[in-house]
Amino acid sequence: MNTIGLGNALVDVLLRLESEDALPGIGIKRGAMDMIDRAQMHAIRTTLAGLPRTQTPGGSVSNTMRAIAALGGKAGFIGKIGDDEVGRFYEEALRDAGVTPCLFRTEGYTGSCTVMISPDGERTMGTYLGPAPEISPDEISDEILRDYHCIYIEGYLLVNEPLVCGTMEKAKRLGLKVALDLSNFNIVNAFRERLEALIPRYVDILFSNESEAEAYTGKRAEEAVRELSRMVEVSVVTIGKEGALVGSGDQFFSVPAEGGKPVDTTGAGDHFAAGFLYGRSIGTTLERSARLGSLLAGYVIGEVGPLIPAEKWEQIKLKVADILD
Repeated sequence: MNTIGLGNALVDVLLRLESEDALPGIGIKRGAMDMIDRAQMHAIRTTLAGLPRTQTPGGSVSNTMRAIAALGGKAGFIGKIGDDEVGRFYEEALRDAGVTPCLFRTEGYTGSCTVMISPDGERTMGTYLGPAPEISPDEISDEILRDYHCIYIEGYLLVNEPLVCGTMEKAKRLGLKVALDLSNFNIVNAFRERLEALIPRYVDILFSNESEAEAYTGKRAEEAVRELSRMVEVSVVTIGKEGALVGSGDQFFSVPAEGGKPVDTTGAGDHFAAGFLYGRSIGTTLERSARLGSLLAGYVIGEVGPLIPAEKWEQIKLKVADILD
């Protein structure tokens, strides 16, 4: 089961400031985490152009697809970028990770989350979505989807209802499984009516964490996973340090969390989804798929940031083989 992801194409950019004098001109308060507009993005690019920087391809679905590829699975990614250097970096980084990029270009800046680090270590963040959520459903052709057996979509894209609905409908017509991640409890609250229409009709695999599951069902995780599994083929609810719950038909079970004390939980859900979807792609059981998800999540929480370093994957693959044995 080859998997393609549909998500926001964002580049994470870390800039080390020589001083904070530039922040007022950009229009972001020190220590803030703001959504910013094109003018502010332009100010960042021009004012801070010469500063040392670190760039990594971001976006939750992109994280998931890269992890699937690192395990040896076939993965693709659909997104929208600008016609700038950052967009070219994004495409090259996906290819280098073994992910097949299907990127639509438009004029302007590629979406990015810029983290500006002050000399004292304070972080000021500005996220510019740019063209990322502006894909038209007509751009995603049958030819793009036919090479895959499953499409994984992030809930943040519900802001573009025609895209999500149109893509799910097209995927089902072509025989793909549809996997959806609810992304954030605020997304659930804001788009409840859309979700109530889409989930029972199109979704086969539903990922959520306990706060998202509770926001959608009004119930705690143990009851929520049972209710959600009546709507979809497989429901997965991650519950932090307690692991994850999985429901499918009359089958319900839990898997424990892996890893030690978290250093940074960023990317844990993305990597759980990667392990789980990889397991389903090779035809292993739900229980083993969930254990693969827990394994990857346990590794990424031991790192700062949403990615597992390249040197860890050989060790991970040995543990994957043990789980699958």
